[in-house]
Amino acid sequence: MQDLVKKLSDLLKAKNIKLVTAESCTGGLLAASITHRAGASAVFDRGYVTYTNASKHEELGVAEVLLDTFGAVSAEVAEAMAKGALKNSHAGLAVSITGIAGPDGGSAKKPVGLVYFGYALKGGSSGSMEERFAGGSRETIQARASKTALLHLIKVLEEGKV
Repeated sequence: MQDLVKKLSDLLKAKNIKLVTAESCTGGLLAASITHRAGASAVFDRGYVTYTNASKHEELGVAEVLLDTFGAVSAEVAEAMAKGALKNSHAGLAVSITGIAGPDGGSAKKPVGLVYFGYALKGGSSGSMEERFAGGSRETIQARASKTALLHLIKVLEEGKV
């Protein structure tokens, strides 16, 4: 995963942008992988671990109506988490992760392994995407979600949306 962190760091440096993360089901794993690399302060502003609905609302400003209507594990909340992280930081790019890492907590509608990713660019676009990581342990789902977030961030930066 460190090869992806290096690639992301190089892209962020080249564009003179810092990143902020807002994580739920990964519990800070993405931020830890980024800050594991020496020189991370040049590209990383801060990370939020907002595991509960209350913390998503209090720290990131996610509207309670979104949480009540769609649930914490939703595209709408993922995008709102990214927008809130961006607003409450000095970063130019935000990513969020919210999902069900298991082994419990899933349902027929929202199974274990369902993860939503949000992103937001300062003065630019925002959005979300859904992934389903079927099978695997809690740790595997968390690792796959962190890796997917890195790949998505690289794609956003390479496509020149910044």
